[in-house]
Amino acid sequence: MAELEKTALLDRYMDEVFDWSDSKIPVRDALWDYFMEKNGRDTIKTEEDMLPFLNDSDDKIEAFVNKNLKK
Repeated sequence: MAELEKTALLDRYMDEVFDWSDSKIPVRDALWDYFMEKNGRDTIKTEEDMLPFLNDSDDKIEAFVNKNLKK
C-alpha cells in the first residue's frame, strides 16, 4: 500500500493538482511528454529522467512541474 501512496501524485490528473492547468492527463504523462520533447524523442533517456520522480516527494514533483511545465 505504501507504494501506491508514494506515486499517487503522479497518477492524479494535472487539473486536479495544479490550479493553472486544464489538462486531463496524469502528471506522470505530462512529465513523460515534457522529457520526450526535451530529449528529442529518446525513450531510453526519457526513462532515465523519469526514474527519480518515483522516489521524489510530492513537494519536489510539484515544484518541478511548476517550474518547467507551467506556461
